[in-house]
Amino acid sequence: MEKNLKKAAIESVDSMAEFYKKLADRIWENPELSLKEFHSAALYCDTLRELGFTVTENLCGIKTAFCGAYGSGRPVIGILGEFDALSGLSQKAGAAVWDPVSPGGVGHGCGHNLLGVGSLAAAVAVKRYLEESGRPGTVIFYGCPGEEGGSGKAYMAREGLWRQLDAALCWHPSDVNQVKTGTNNSSIQVLYTFSGVAAHAASEPYNGRSALDAVELMNVGVQFLREHMTDDCRIHYAITDAGGISPNVVQAKASVLYMVRANKVADSVKLQARVDDIARGAALMTGTSFERLFIDGTAELLPNFAIEKALYKNLTEIGAPSYTEEERAYAATLKATYPQSSTPPGIGARFDEGIARTVRKLTENMTRPLNDFVLPLYSGTGFTPGSTDVGDVSWQTPTSQIEAVTWPADVPGHSWQVVACGKSSFAHKGMLLAGKVLAATAIDLLTDEALLAAARAEFAERSADGYVCPIEPDAVPIAL
Repeated sequence: MEKNLKKAAIESVDSMAEFYKKLADRIWENPELSLKEFHSAALYCDTLRELGFTVTENLCGIKTAFCGAYGSGRPVIGILGEFDALSGLSQKAGAAVWDPVSPGGVGHGCGHNLLGVGSLAAAVAVKRYLEESGRPGTVIFYGCPGEEGGSGKAYMAREGLWRQLDAALCWHPSDVNQVKTGTNNSSIQVLYTFSGVAAHAASEPYNGRSALDAVELMNVGVQFLREHMTDDCRIHYAITDAGGISPNVVQAKASVLYMVRANKVADSVKLQARVDDIARGAALMTGTSFERLFIDGTAELLPNFAIEKALYKNLTEIGAPSYTEEERAYAATLKATYPQSSTPPGIGARFDEGIARTVRKLTENMTRPLNDFVLPLYSGTGFTPGSTDVGDVSWQTPTSQIEAVTWPADVPGHSWQVVACGKSSFAHKGMLLAGKVLAATAIDLLTDEALLAAARAEFAERSADGYVCPIEPDAVPIAL
């Protein structure tokens, strides 16, 4: 009986496939930047209400954050959705050349139009299961804004939101079907705006106090800091305001945006304090002042092998989608527009030579336009670059993710190629696959006491050092 109900719930994703495709396409057609996703958030909230969820808006005081809940009692399973886009990536759908809809405009270059809807499909399928089984339990779909900049989930973590969950599931669009594991960088972003005194640079420079000098001296100071930080750390910066365009003026305003990264969030917090000291020193050296504006931060991921095994079981049972010749041809055309890699895809191939050999065979030595298979399971604590606010969720509840194929093999993320295929039929197939796998695994967590207990025990061990939130106490989410 239970197996039949789980099977029916998974199949319900396919029965609503056209509904989900149209919803994902509507979000693709109205791309919005981080923390400005007002159209998408409203669309999701209306949809959740229509589907019978209890909706909470303005979650944790974030205007575009929300959730939709169904059920009662425990376990409580959260399913995470994202829906923000990227600047400078406007692109026509279905094109095989760079062709912006609006030059310099916004586009879904990370597939978040698919991510949110795939997670919604999972939540709806779990709701159906709860309705038909009559079992206790709650499923909550979370609308998480600002993943590309703003760290919505981390701001929610500061409020302890994720601690109410027994487990959380997520997925991400990709060029592979795999269970995600390992850890990554934590990060913190801070904007420094220096203020000085303008003066004529030729006749009275002695009366000026250059904010631009302060920015440059800060940058020099950080360059010397690089020798004295551990190898896992990174520091990046962008001068957002160089003070003006006239060289014969002592510049009175200048700003620089810094991002610090480290493997551990506690180390990022310490490194950030050292960068703050350098900013103070630059201001002292130039007779200027500065304002410090905290932007966002994220923690590193904590993997959960118990949930990863459950995800993999469901992923392999459901299986990778099949593709038409037309889909393969379009993917091949896009694949020819960017440099090809010789590195086998997937996190397992990075750390396990046996998996790497297997993946080379599966990809036909990196020549397939679409990776139409499931990568072997690899669970580990290995490090990969990059940052995500899913990490902050993983410090407050057991959390695991999968990736599903929504773009051609080896396509670079945050690219016009990703945007171009965001409404394609093979992207939709990956979205629906993700919805089914997350739904199946959520049902397992609701019904298998041993699985949930193992996940919780592993989480308790991995998070024993305690969560250091990268979001400062008085910080508010900022849409840049």
